[in-house]
Amino acid sequence: MLEGIHHAAIICSDYERSKRFYAEILGLKIVAENYRKERDSWKLDLALPDGSQLELFSFPDRPPRPSYPEALGLRHLAFEVENLDDVITHLTACNIKTELVRVDEYTGKRFTFFSDPDELPLEIYEC
Repeated sequence: MLEGIHHAAIICSDYERSKRFYAEILGLKIVAENYRKERDSWKLDLALPDGSQLELFSFPDRPPRPSYPEALGLRHLAFEVENLDDVITHLTACNIKTELVRVDEYTGKRFTFFSDPDELPLEIYEC
């Protein structure tokens, strides 16, 4: 029935800042960028190497998203990485703070969390 995740959608507070974060810092490929005049909204489609996508939206007058303590709903987005230490080094060089590395008690894999410009929790998980 379901064959994978096609995309996740993110609403940001500062479109240009978030566009730079996801495209330049995290290295996602820009697939399409459209301004929707009727909604005064930008929509940016970003692709990951496995074919999945993130949609980045800007909307005027959007409510804040409660994150901490954890709110009901989507908890975080997790990205697969080959080498956790290399990605942490890159993020640190870009002035992005990561949490302490943890080990998944069920898989033995290492992971950590960081936040996007709007404090959306993101995870990097070593495969």
